[in-house]
Amino acid sequence: IFRYFAGLDMIKKNIQKGYKYARYVIYRETLIDRTEHFWSFIGAFFGIGIIAFLQSAYPESDKLFLIGSFGASSVLLFGAIQSPLAQPRHLIGGHVISALIGVSIQKIMPDILWLKVPLAVGLSIIGMQATRTLHPPGGATAMVAIIGSEKVKNLGYAFVITPVLFGTLVLLLTALIFNNMTSKRKYPTEGRFSRGMKWIIRQFRKAIPTIFTAETPHNRKT
Repeated sequence: IFRYFAGLDMIKKNIQKGYKYARYVIYRETLIDRTEHFWSFIGAFFGIGIIAFLQSAYPESDKLFLIGSFGASSVLLFGAIQSPLAQPRHLIGGHVISALIGVSIQKIMPDILWLKVPLAVGLSIIGMQATRTLHPPGGATAMVAIIGSEKVKNLGYAFVITPVLFGTLVLLLTALIFNNMTSKRKYPTEGRFSRGMKWIIRQFRKAIPTIFTAETPHNRKT
């Protein structure tokens, strides 16, 4: 009996210890100052806002710009910018690969919803894992290709270009601006991508003085 109650006491202590640790982790993860909240809001507002504006500007068009999975991407892209799943390779690759798989399943498989939807999501996960582009909202993109409206289904593989690729590029460009507004926000964190962006910026900065110091009739030596 003594051993039984001693074991219960040990279990109780372990649960309390785990609870305290979980509270600490949650506290640390949500310990973000108001400036970070502000830029997360602004980034998401403009990123989704631009896409939504295009959708509302062409209501009668066959073009589709806005899909639900972009909202999930914005949470990662502007709220968890250090996450590996929010980096450019994962954002673009995850959505595009999932869209390709979703459209293919929609076209190839018989019209059995309970079969097509899980197959598309499962294959999308494998595709993203194989290409190292895992991005959770990609699973939703694959689903949209199947359970979307007739307008979505009629797009066929054009769905991969617009709205998927186009929308992810808009979100990426927005993130490159608003996720680097403070010293605490650095995006992207991928070394190769960052080096490429820095090289472009250096070339741009070198070109600026060249433009203004170019030989003109006013500064030409006589």
